[in-house]
Amino acid sequence: MAWQEIQPFLVALAVGLLLGLERERSHSRKLPAGSRSFALLALVGAVAASIDPWAVTLGLAGVSALMTVAYFRVSGDDPGTTTALAALTAYVLGALAFSRPVLAVALAVIVAGLLVSKTRIHRFARDIVSEVELEDAIKFLAVAFVILPLLPDRALGPYGVLNPAKVWLLVVLLTGIGWLGYIGVRALGPERGLLITGLAGGFISATATTASMGRLSRTTGSVRAPLASALLASLATFVQLLIVIGLIDIDVLRRLWLPVAAAAIVLIGVAAFVYWRAGRDGDGTADGACGIGAPASRPFALRPALILAAVLTFALLLGRWGGDVLGPQGTILAAFAAGLADAHAGAVAAASLAARGDVTADTALLAIAAALGSNLLVKTILAFVAGGRRFGLRFIAGMAPPAVVFGLVLTAAISMH
Repeated sequence: MAWQEIQPFLVALAVGLLLGLERERSHSRKLPAGSRSFALLALVGAVAASIDPWAVTLGLAGVSALMTVAYFRVSGDDPGTTTALAALTAYVLGALAFSRPVLAVALAVIVAGLLVSKTRIHRFARDIVSEVELEDAIKFLAVAFVILPLLPDRALGPYGVLNPAKVWLLVVLLTGIGWLGYIGVRALGPERGLLITGLAGGFISATATTASMGRLSRTTGSVRAPLASALLASLATFVQLLIVIGLIDIDVLRRLWLPVAAAAIVLIGVAAFVYWRAGRDGDGTADGACGIGAPASRPFALRPALILAAVLTFALLLGRWGGDVLGPQGTILAAFAAGLADAHAGAVAAASLAARGDVTADTALLAIAAALGSNLLVKTILAFVAGGRRFGLRFIAGMAPPAVVFGLVLTAAISMH
């Protein structure tokens, strides 16, 4: 007998044993099925799959009836339904192992992980996740998996600049990144300090985070810790920019990543220096004593993403019109104007025009630089308004080195092509 012939049945036995052993180890009371029963159920599934698809269906019905009887026989001990469902899963995975053994093993490991994590999952559902977070999670899933598939994926409107599916994909991406930032702060807690808060808040809105840190510097009397947090919020802008541009035009990304990476490295160094000075001098609350919590009151920030989508659509239209009227300079001016509202809007609009062939990659790079520059101007103004002259001047000093490095490396990247 060849190895290929017996492999599916051995895999089925292993899958059944894995699930059965987990069930026996996690329960001291009598169960409707133990490790041997699980192994046999998975093996029966593989045998049924080797005979006929209808045999799998009949076998599933038989296993369901058998588990129902076994469940009621031990119902006085309250065995729960998880073991019965796990037994049915073992049978199905055994049947799957006959044709796709690798997938069966992978799914068995996932199922075993879910079973082992019972206490953690229950604690997460009951004690950690709030009703607001659960509600927002459902909204995000609806935005990503209900609305997005329904939108047309074709060019519409003047100049054909509006693609509803791609615009909404940007909404999904930005809200998803905001979710990740919120989860990071939620999991690590505010005691980890303002750095995490600033970085995570920057994924939601670097401009708003800069203003928040400026206000915080006024109320606490410290500058360096909130300043380091504001600088890392701008780092989040760089990360988001590379992700979004990479989804739109890989050619622009190839020429943009080096300037962005160089500026990001310098920005990290400046933020680390500022924060180190804060800890050494005792300036600020490096351990989060300021009472800063999550980066946003709710994890799902749909309204800012919708505003960004509207700004993006307008920037695309303005950039295309400006390109027709003023040439490349029009696209750059349009990106600068869009960057006043959001850096990503102008940058994404320029990359989208380059991907369509409406502008060159060089023009797109200059437009992205213009969008980042105008957005930095807005953040600087907010730093002065919210944090005062002291915070604003230090924010300029912190952002100047990465801005200069970005400009120099970008100039070199453009001149080399």
